[in-house]
Amino acid sequence: MKITLLIIAAFMMLQVTHAQNKNIRTADTAQTQINLEEIVVSSNNFTEKKKNIAQKIDIITANTIALTNAQSTGDLLINTGKVFVQKSQQGGSSPVLRGFEASRILLVIDGVRMNNAIYRSGHLQNVITTDQNSLSRVEVMYGPSSTIYGSDALGGIIHLITKSPVLSGDKRFHSAGTAFTRYSTANEEKTIHADISLGGKKFAWFQGYNFSDFGDMKMGNNYPSKYPDFGKRNTFVGNVNGLDSVLANPDNRVQKYSGFKQWDITQKILYQQNANLSHTLNLQFSNTNNVPRYDRLQDTRNGSLRYAEWYYGPQKRLLGAYELNASKLGFVDDLKVNVNYQDIEESRQNRDYKRYDRFDSRIEKVKVFGAAMSGRKVAGNNEITVGIDAQLNDVKSTATRKNLNTGAIVGLDTRYPDGKNKMNNFGIYAQHVYKFRNKKLVLNDGIRVQAVSLKSNVKDNSFFHLPDTAVRQKYAVINGNLGIVYMIFKNTSLKTSVSSGFRAPNIDDLAKIFESSTAAKQVVIPNADLKPEYTYNLDLTIYQKIAGRVNLEFTGYYTLFRNAIIKAPFQLNGQDSIIYNGVKSQVLASQNVNKATLYGYSIGLNAGIYKGLSFSSTLTYSYGRFKTNTAKTSSVYEKQGNGSYLLVQRSVSSKPLDHIPPVIGKTSIVYQYKKINTELFFLYNGWKRLDQFNSDGEDNAQYATADGMPAWFTVNWKGNIEVVKNLQVQVGIENICDRNYRYFASGFSAPGRNFIVALRAKW
Repeated sequence: MKITLLIIAAFMMLQVTHAQNKNIRTADTAQTQINLEEIVVSSNNFTEKKKNIAQKIDIITANTIALTNAQSTGDLLINTGKVFVQKSQQGGSSPVLRGFEASRILLVIDGVRMNNAIYRSGHLQNVITTDQNSLSRVEVMYGPSSTIYGSDALGGIIHLITKSPVLSGDKRFHSAGTAFTRYSTANEEKTIHADISLGGKKFAWFQGYNFSDFGDMKMGNNYPSKYPDFGKRNTFVGNVNGLDSVLANPDNRVQKYSGFKQWDITQKILYQQNANLSHTLNLQFSNTNNVPRYDRLQDTRNGSLRYAEWYYGPQKRLLGAYELNASKLGFVDDLKVNVNYQDIEESRQNRDYKRYDRFDSRIEKVKVFGAAMSGRKVAGNNEITVGIDAQLNDVKSTATRKNLNTGAIVGLDTRYPDGKNKMNNFGIYAQHVYKFRNKKLVLNDGIRVQAVSLKSNVKDNSFFHLPDTAVRQKYAVINGNLGIVYMIFKNTSLKTSVSSGFRAPNIDDLAKIFESSTAAKQVVIPNADLKPEYTYNLDLTIYQKIAGRVNLEFTGYYTLFRNAIIKAPFQLNGQDSIIYNGVKSQVLASQNVNKATLYGYSIGLNAGIYKGLSFSSTLTYSYGRFKTNTAKTSSVYEKQGNGSYLLVQRSVSSKPLDHIPPVIGKTSIVYQYKKINTELFFLYNGWKRLDQFNSDGEDNAQYATADGMPAWFTVNWKGNIEVVKNLQVQVGIENICDRNYRYFASGFSAPGRNFIVALRAKW
């Protein structure tokens, strides 16, 4: 509440300043300027002015990416103050848009869907498999966006667009590139990056390399007064003379076993056949070493640390895509064809404390074939885009258990069915923009029809004796959007839209078996009766530009969520609990809940104060609940008379949705003068009380305090100076006050006071 009042007060102060002095001009900074003429690519697959799009879109430019100088793509999103990101480990970043997370938001890179058949509903780390230093821009689209891209875009889309090779134009040859190295103290990060573009008149080539070495992260030392030990890592399991031993941590602020390494390669080759025809080959590869699952390494059993080892094996992402762009073909003005292939591998390795006979390894390999073709025709005031697309998923899941003493290897229950797992999507869509002659109204409308088929079967049913060993689903879905942009005055616009989205249950939803929570002793089993999720959304955005220097934007939304898939108590062969990994665990399964609602708002202000000095502030609020059957008994967190919370069984009609973040925001002051750019900014999150946690979902109450996840704010500073031509030095201090905090639903504490230095060259 205090944060909200501060933002409102800031708005009022700026209005008073405007009334007193109308001659102050806007600071020209890419970070604070809202420009209605910005070009967006992902809205309808072709370039369009932002002011003509009814959907709310934020753009992170290449300049902002460089100035932010974040550790990963996830941290880049956090630093906007508009996107909440959950973290289960340092090698994790799971963005949340409007209360939707993981498989309910769509990740797109260079027009290619990253979401695949095993994107889970919990928390994902896939966004960090993209090299943020090779990105030219990021477009964040809020609200259902299924018309163009199909399934999964319930909360929105994060479109990551990599740099492209540049032709020489009138010159014989053109070269450009960037290189930098960065070091940060909180995790002893060492990053090096280089990219180069070489171009002639018809051929151009881009190559980017990035390598990062992240050590164990050190949390802050300024603890919330009521929780002086929050997140401290007092002990860890180490190896002494070849045996597991619980060891004291020499510095309990160091999150032991949270470091990892990652390397990324991006390559593009462009052939400009003629003025109206081009071909691009896009190759990307990302890989890591073992990434410790830090939150699970804190789990206990019988009062002692449970795991000796728990890590994700190397996470590999390979993308190969060919894209054809043509224009002036007669029947269409623009044509785009993309054929792509993705090869993804991820694995989970774990071993209980002193169980040398049980080193468990589960490996998932996903091959994805995709194709899309879209064309745009401009006829008078009409712009019509039509397209077709397909994505074919093939999942292979294996599992083994190794005895480290004898070397013997036996079979183990797989995370996904050990038979054939295939999921295919086929879609056709049309998107239309009509610009009225009065230039004050723009109509957006579109429709999509998508067919989905899924096949999955269990070969070895001896582990669980599942009642269903084969899953078959096939159905068609229709959704659409309708929006109006109204330019009320020259610098005032109103945008409103209604849209629908859907998400088809994938292999992860329908057929996965996994341990949901060690603390709560829960195991999730398959449910073959799942149906698609649907959202129906109403948006309203008001934008005003005052005297060319102050930009105000307010967006409110209301979403109906139908057939929402959540994890809830279930039975297997008539039993509500089973023995899993040696523990008696409550049986859960993904199930369609009849109805859920979400609503929220975001407020943004950007203002030029005086000659290079600018101010910006943003605040985002989300709320969501689902309705249960009135007679159904559910586990809920209930506040007791002494102020503590207790997990109890109650007959309730509604429960909090999981994944709903607290209030988030950012306030920033930027000064830019000639070759100097400096920013003082504050990031903040509100409280997430325990009674607003979903006890059966992914809110991870076991990693919060007894009251929930405390509110926090950090003070941060970054500076950039060009010391000589094309050479910049970047320095910064994050979390200056050394605040100890965690992001909601995270089992990993954020960095403490962090000094950053980087040397960046550009030519």
